[in-house]
Amino acid sequence: MRFSMQAILLTATGAPEVLVPSEVPAPAPGPGEILLRTEAIPVLFPETMLRSGAFPLPIQFPIVFGTQAAGVVSDVGADVDAALIGQRVLVSSNAFGTYAEQVSVPAAVAVRIPDAVSSVDAAAVGMSASVALPLLETATLTGTETVLIEAAGTGVGAYLTQLAKEFGAARVIATAGSPEKAEEARGFGADVVIDHRTPDWTDRLRETLGGATLDVVFDSIGGESALALLDLMTPLRGRMLGYGFLSGTAAQVSTMDLIMHGLTFIGCSGPDWLAGVAAARADVLERVAAGSITPLVDRVLPLDQAAHAHQVLAERTAKGTIVLRPTA
Repeated sequence: MRFSMQAILLTATGAPEVLVPSEVPAPAPGPGEILLRTEAIPVLFPETMLRSGAFPLPIQFPIVFGTQAAGVVSDVGADVDAALIGQRVLVSSNAFGTYAEQVSVPAAVAVRIPDAVSSVDAAAVGMSASVALPLLETATLTGTETVLIEAAGTGVGAYLTQLAKEFGAARVIATAGSPEKAEEARGFGADVVIDHRTPDWTDRLRETLGGATLDVVFDSIGGESALALLDLMTPLRGRMLGYGFLSGTAAQVSTMDLIMHGLTFIGCSGPDWLAGVAAARADVLERVAAGSITPLVDRVLPLDQAAHAHQVLAERTAKGTIVLRPTA
């Protein structure tokens, strides 16, 4: 039994440097919990927002940071089947703690990783692909519709693009933030890709549509561009699914805007939504094993480079998930 471990402490909110490698006491599983020896820890965009202070954190610093990990069950607490020991699982933690060599989490959150899927790949799809599946299910595509997927070169947008036609999209228009990411989006199945960094990108989208309309918009950018898109959507049946705000603000769309355009806005957030995301993880991992989802890994870094990983994400140059790997 180990009494200490390497971990990354969030010492305050702020720049990536607030993430500090430290030696801390090793956890022990409580009743209903498993102890995970981590093998792959994804660095997630929402974690960068939490670290920066963009969202209030009702916690006492310092705290071991991180919300997801893949690894091997090394011990179990009371009331947990000991047969779990030795199994590879993907876990999430509402109490943080995954940027570490070990983490204790409720056994109920563990999802078995198929033998054909590496821990790194499991970590890579655990968040983004698990958001993409519920988005596509909620969109209820008909097989004849045109969809817009924002930020399709990486993250959730990339998995949406991989799966959109399987779920019933007839035409996939995507946006991306660089020529490299645009090429990635085309490889994932986008029919057309537009650079959303240009101020007039919605005008270019209008030209691309050539009088046609968008039936579904998967909006991860938010801000004023969401309002501009309403004029390009199909009246009475168009729906916008808002799940992010890469612009810095949520979609600037009012109830009156939607009424006057005859459109539906679906907010994809909150406890019930997150429960659906968690429930999708087993399906996602099976799809990876079957080859219908391609995991996107930008790079694998040692655990003690967590601050550097956050800096890379802030620069928005990553083409997939950055995964941390403990060195012990």
